[in-house]
Amino acid sequence: MSGTTTAAVRQHRRAAGAGANRWIVLVVLCASLLLVALDATVLHVAVPAVTEDLKPGAVELLWIVDVYPLVCASLLILFGTLGDRVGRRRVLLLGYGLFGVASAVAAFAQTAETLILARALLGVGGAMIMPATLSILRQVFPDRRERALAIGIWSAVAAVGAAVGPLLGGFLLEHFWWGAVFLVNIPLMLVSLPVGRALLPESRGDGEGPWDVTGALMAAAGLFGVVLGVKRLGGGETGMSPFTVLPLLVGAALLFLFVRRQRRHPHPLVDLRTFRRPAFSTSVGCIVLAMLALVGLELIAAQYLQLVLGLSPLETGLRLLPLTLAAMAAGLAGARMLRRFGPRRMVCFGFCLTAAAVLTLTAMGGTDNPTLLLSGFVLLGFGLETTLFGAYESMLSEAPAEQAGGAAAIGETSYQLGAGIGIALLGSVMNAAYTPGLRSVPGVPRGASDAAGHSLGEAYEVAGRLGGTAGDALRRAARDSFVHGLHVTLLVSAGLLLLGAVMALRLPRIMQCGEEPAGAEVGLPAPREAEAAAGKPRVSA
Repeated sequence: MSGTTTAAVRQHRRAAGAGANRWIVLVVLCASLLLVALDATVLHVAVPAVTEDLKPGAVELLWIVDVYPLVCASLLILFGTLGDRVGRRRVLLLGYGLFGVASAVAAFAQTAETLILARALLGVGGAMIMPATLSILRQVFPDRRERALAIGIWSAVAAVGAAVGPLLGGFLLEHFWWGAVFLVNIPLMLVSLPVGRALLPESRGDGEGPWDVTGALMAAAGLFGVVLGVKRLGGGETGMSPFTVLPLLVGAALLFLFVRRQRRHPHPLVDLRTFRRPAFSTSVGCIVLAMLALVGLELIAAQYLQLVLGLSPLETGLRLLPLTLAAMAAGLAGARMLRRFGPRRMVCFGFCLTAAAVLTLTAMGGTDNPTLLLSGFVLLGFGLETTLFGAYESMLSEAPAEQAGGAAAIGETSYQLGAGIGIALLGSVMNAAYTPGLRSVPGVPRGASDAAGHSLGEAYEVAGRLGGTAGDALRRAARDSFVHGLHVTLLVSAGLLLLGAVMALRLPRIMQCGEEPAGAEVGLPAPREAEAAAGKPRVSA
């Protein structure tokens, strides 16, 4: 047997082995995603301990919390498209290594600046890992029915990670110091690196032409500016502040130039013609709208549970746990629902169910109603995950296999942008509805009313300083105004969700199932090319 023939046989065996181990590959990819999702939320409960130990300033503390999602969102397209060129497994394994090193640096940081740098490096590692997991999943599961099930499991793991992060952080803080929330990453990375190297198949796109480094950096800088500006708006900064307007303008200009460059480039990072496909562009829009309508509600709901109902952080987490469990159930049932109902009806149903849940929650008042909250959160979690599952699956299936990394990066970027814009938009709606109710509280000075109008927590602090009848009146007025603002915000969110349901009507009616050639998925030659390479004659039809 010639060397060429032996190489061809080995390639086919390697392809068969990858297919046989695809569910093991899914486990490895889900473990990667769980790690990134945990790290996005695990630090939240550790902020007071970090503040006490490192004594960061207000700006430094803000960067400690925000630099990870900011850097991660900015670099998703860069590393997603790089993986299409140099190999997705290679980028994923490099992300593992960087994530482990950055976790060690963060755990033992002695200054706020060191922790900020470590969190930024964690964001770089997360940006390498996140699109790679979805794009490898796209390659390993060429059959759409199996891929739908795999995406359902993948999305359920993401929901678990986001919910378990604060609980795990709280447990570690009770028994160790704050650095332990980062050290937990290292054993997982030490396991994931050799296992991923041994089990994950390498895959890449067609590799035609050089990688557009200038375009990748332009996209990263543009996304950084836009996400930074949106995060500042969501944090309550005025829209007229130069530190908000300038990043938004510069980021938007760079993204405009990036799009123009991609249209003219002979080998673009992102093939913008993909957006001409209604299913792809609609799926991206549905992801943005779903996150825009809902992510701000989670923050407002946490404030409602703690400040209006007086629940502890642990009790708040437990009240929100049914939302996560319902999302997990929807992810696991998503593949069957997609086959039975098709993308159009599934995503429409998810949007409508989520809107119904949001409208149900408008019955929340100043007193606790556990049954109402339980039913509302269960419907919310199931509807949201149904929407996101159908949108993600349709988006990945519409994108060409050779551009899976870029498509996954676009989906994750849409998720992050939708979340950031949602916090800014719904936060603004909440403030606009909350503040007027505190302008004329009897016995409360104008300065105290203005301060109380910033947030419910600050209103309680001002009421405590005033004391007496005026303090009690301010506390009641603030609580009532917050509940009113919550109702208005829920109605706006429901409107956005119904708009998403209308948008989803552009999705395909049925799920087109079919298996793509395995050789194309793992970078193998096409069957006829393999025969020619093996010295076999090509027989024409």
